[in-house]
Amino acid sequence: MSESGILLITYGGFEKDFLEKISSEISLEFHYPVSHEGSHIDLSEYYDPTRRQYDGNKLLNEIVSISPVPYIKKVGLFRVDLFIPILTYIFGQAALNGSNGIASLYRLRNEQYGMKKDDDVLLARFGKVIIHELGHMFGLVHCHVPTCVMRSSTYVEDIDQKSSHLSTSCRTKAGID
Repeated sequence: MSESGILLITYGGFEKDFLEKISSEISLEFHYPVSHEGSHIDLSEYYDPTRRQYDGNKLLNEIVSISPVPYIKKVGLFRVDLFIPILTYIFGQAALNGSNGIASLYRLRNEQYGMKKDDDVLLARFGKVIIHELGHMFGLVHCHVPTCVMRSSTYVEDIDQKSSHLSTSCRTKAGID
C-alpha cells in the first residue's frame, strides 16, 4: 500500500478486469498508484422512496467516514441511481480539494437509453466520471476546453464527447507533470 495512492472502494459487484483497466487509466492520468477493494453497506438507508434514487450526499459522507489512512484520495464506486437535492441525477460527486468522492455507473449503461449493451463504452464513461471527480478532489473546477475530462457533463452524451484526459491548463493547475 502506498502512502500517496488512490483507493477505489467498490459497493456491489465489479469485475476485476474492469477495475484493473480503470485503475490503470487513473494512475496514468494522476501519476499515483491506484488500489481497489470491495466493501459492503446497507444501501437501504440511503434510498429515497419518493425519488426512487439514492442520496449522493449521504453516500459521500459514508465514504468520508471510512479512514484508510494510507490513501490521499478515496472514491466509492456504486451501481445505483444517485441524486442530490438540487439535481435530478448525478454521475458522481466530490468536494473541491477534498479527499473523497463517489461515482455510479447506473446512468452510464447504454441499456438505460434503449441502446445495445456495450462494455467498452461503459468502461470509457465510468473512467471519465471517476477521473472527473478526482480532478475536483485535486482542486480543479469545470473546464471550458471541449475535450477536457473536467468539462461539465449533464448528459451521458456530454461524457462521450470529451476525452478521459485533463487539458494542459488543468494539468498545470492540479500540479500534474
